[in-house]
Amino acid sequence: MPERAKPTKRTPTRLRAIELFAGVGGFRLGLEAEGWEVVWANQWEPPGTPARQFAYNCYVEHFDPEMHHPEAHSNRDIAAVLDDVEAKKYKIPAHELLVGGFPCQDYSVAKPLSQAEGIRGKKGVLWWEIYRLLELKKPRFVLLENVDRLLKSPVKQRGRDFAVILACFARLGYSVEWRVVNAAEYGYPQRRRRVFIYAERPNRSVEWDPTERLVSSGVLSRALPVLEKDRFEADHASVVAEYLELPDSVYEVSSTIGMERRTSPFKNAGVMQGGHVWTRVLTPTLPEHSTTLGDVVAETGEVDPSFYVTDETLDRWRYLKGAKREPRTDKTTGFEYFYSEGGMGFPDSLDKPSRTILTGEGGTSASRFKHAIQRTPGGPIRRLLPEELEALNGFPRGWTDTGMTDVQRAFCMGNALVVGVVARIGAEIRAEASRP
Repeated sequence: MPERAKPTKRTPTRLRAIELFAGVGGFRLGLEAEGWEVVWANQWEPPGTPARQFAYNCYVEHFDPEMHHPEAHSNRDIAAVLDDVEAKKYKIPAHELLVGGFPCQDYSVAKPLSQAEGIRGKKGVLWWEIYRLLELKKPRFVLLENVDRLLKSPVKQRGRDFAVILACFARLGYSVEWRVVNAAEYGYPQRRRRVFIYAERPNRSVEWDPTERLVSSGVLSRALPVLEKDRFEADHASVVAEYLELPDSVYEVSSTIGMERRTSPFKNAGVMQGGHVWTRVLTPTLPEHSTTLGDVVAETGEVDPSFYVTDETLDRWRYLKGAKREPRTDKTTGFEYFYSEGGMGFPDSLDKPSRTILTGEGGTSASRFKHAIQRTPGGPIRRLLPEELEALNGFPRGWTDTGMTDVQRAFCMGNALVVGVVARIGAEIRAEASRP
């Protein structure tokens, strides 16, 4: 695995984190590697049946194997948990850091309850539960992860959803950094693009240069260095960030941002303080060493025969992976049209990082999007093993071997994150916590 820069400051010995939408514990693995203590976690998969809680069961088996402590984790809908917190029927432990990977949904804001305070989003959208918890607990630090399309959604109002999130953070007194990170560009063996959002409630009043924080001094720029840093240090004027000012009302943000744009105002990196936003495209520094899919596959031993592509399904795999332009008919309207799509590599290349792991990697059926590899030229073609999917995300091999099926294990890894990226950021948040 690629080397990671050491934290830049001496850090305190006990810093506590809680984990929302915990999955099988990727955030926790990365944070604990850097000395954080995760004191509470929530994981619940709707519908809330025991059969759907395989990720939670995996989490508990690894982090609480002997007895289930309700004070340490929760397997309930987070909205119901927070209802109990507000009613003083349940207590979430004190913490310095809140982390979580939450779904990308429609974050539009309903009519304000009053001009002074109160906002309402669409029911069931998990951002509003994060916002609610931030209001209740007010942690100093926040680290969230999402798909990168969050920056440009929804299609009809580009950038509105992310603007709402920034405005909510500003309303609670947080400053924010964000960065779209392709893990492979920092040496990891998977081309997984995600946006990381870091927020902090400053415990001091200091002057800060937004561009310097963006490319050099910020938590994310220290954890994930960019080429623009050297240019900025040589000549500040050579690195310019676009400026955007958010309206004071979160409702006004929701109803105005992106209305007259075809593209999102938010680039792949940015900072926000007090509703003032600076954003620009940043370029990652090249890693000294890149880990490839072949490096991960090389560590695999015996393979169960069920993972090999059979002669009977090989043509189906080739068709799904191949380029095509063919006539089709809409079953509802009867409209005839041509369907086109480009070809994909088949089998997948072993000499570069893998494509993004998706939730549908499991199962024996042929697929356009599942990985298919060939260890030796002319040899048999097979799907990736659950252990290889785990390794591509930086989990220990066998992490999800807790009674799950192949399909469930792949689903968990498709929803997971690259642990090493979290560790890098977690180290720098610890460094930030040590500042007076």
